[in-house]
Amino acid sequence: IRLSGPESLEIASKVFTKDLTKVETHTIHYGYIKNNNEKIDEVLVSVMKAPKTFTKEDIVEINCHGGIATTNKVLEILLNNGARLAEPGEFTKRAFLNGRIDLSQAESIIDIINSKTKKESKASLKQLEGFLSKKIKSIRKKIMDVMVDIEANIDYPEYDIEEVTEKKVENMLKSIEKELMSLKNTFDNGKII
Repeated sequence: IRLSGPESLEIASKVFTKDLTKVETHTIHYGYIKNNNEKIDEVLVSVMKAPKTFTKEDIVEINCHGGIATTNKVLEILLNNGARLAEPGEFTKRAFLNGRIDLSQAESIIDIINSKTKKESKASLKQLEGFLSKKIKSIRKKIMDVMVDIEANIDYPEYDIEEVTEKKVENMLKSIEKELMSLKNTFDNGKII
């Protein structure tokens, strides 16, 4: 069971045998989930404090023994102590809204979850690692460089700036177009996969 948000440590501490607000980040703690001093399950609780988490928020992960009845009881106790159920995809949404991942990476998470083959999973993981985002940023920078060169020649013709000729701009734009077409083809291949 995973909790994320500014109150996650406090909520988990209400039902765990240790005060998690006082522990170090990125640590695992052994203890019991309790309800009115009755032990419900022996668990391991991972604590990861913001901002070095997937959602950039405090996160608590409770590892129960895995039975449905026990896990549901732990979840019910957490809900009774101030937690709420996440909407489908909410952790990814929080990561996106908090600037942890971009839209392309957020989309790749659903692709990883829904992948049926090793190739699909591998392609989605590559996108999650930022392949597409890095490529787009690189192309955007090249376009901006062309614009800067053109504007510098227009705005400051009297300075000793390398003259940007029509042929040079055309060559730069052809190179950018080639990269964009290559990227488009990887999209088409990705859809086929």
